[in-house]
Amino acid sequence: MSEWKQRCESEWSLQGAPMPGSLDWKSVFDARPLGRNLLKNPSPHGLSKDTPPPEPDLPEFPTRGPPRFQPDGDFSDWTTSLEVLPYDMSGIPEGAVVCELPQCSWFTMEQVVDLKAEGLWDELLDEFQPEIVIQDWYEESQLHASIYQLQVRLLGADKITVISEHSVNPSEDLSNYSHNWKEVSHVFSGYGPGVRYVHFQHRLKSQFMMEFYTTLFTGSSVMVRPTKTSS
Repeated sequence: MSEWKQRCESEWSLQGAPMPGSLDWKSVFDARPLGRNLLKNPSPHGLSKDTPPPEPDLPEFPTRGPPRFQPDGDFSDWTTSLEVLPYDMSGIPEGAVVCELPQCSWFTMEQVVDLKAEGLWDELLDEFQPEIVIQDWYEESQLHASIYQLQVRLLGADKITVISEHSVNPSEDLSNYSHNWKEVSHVFSGYGPGVRYVHFQHRLKSQFMMEFYTTLFTGSSVMVRPTKTSS
């Protein structure tokens, strides 16, 4: 066994995993595809889950600015899209005069992780099937009962075939004020052969009424964990 192959096996406890001799094990070791976050720019707002989310800036005398729906942040490496939602007129009595209504929007961010480009190899993904660990943190913004959605898909080599997927659409409790980070996590295991890509997509809700308010996130993560899973 080559020195670099031995180092990979020892570094990630890959005893029993298929490790073909044809691979460039120094390149695999340098890529370090196991045990690290494979998403790029996981915290575009520059925030950490270890620090409470910032309190919203509430002006004493708000003045209506131009409508705004795009949050601030460096969203490089993310594909983003915006969906402005219609005004919610439910609960307003017929004939009532409404001076101002909040307007909400979904801001969607997604990335596709190429597992082989990150240094993983076919035999490991198909036979050993290491765990694929998803983690995300979003702010309790209290803007609405639905402020966060997550969808993660494990895709085949064609980037179309869905081999496994997981979705989260939590409902927030607005009866008591709370303003912390909320964790979302999932572990894909025993997903079967053929996985080559991970499509990570989450949506966060913003609201405009006189001022702009958004739901922040931090610490998005896709990690391949060197643990064999049972089929």
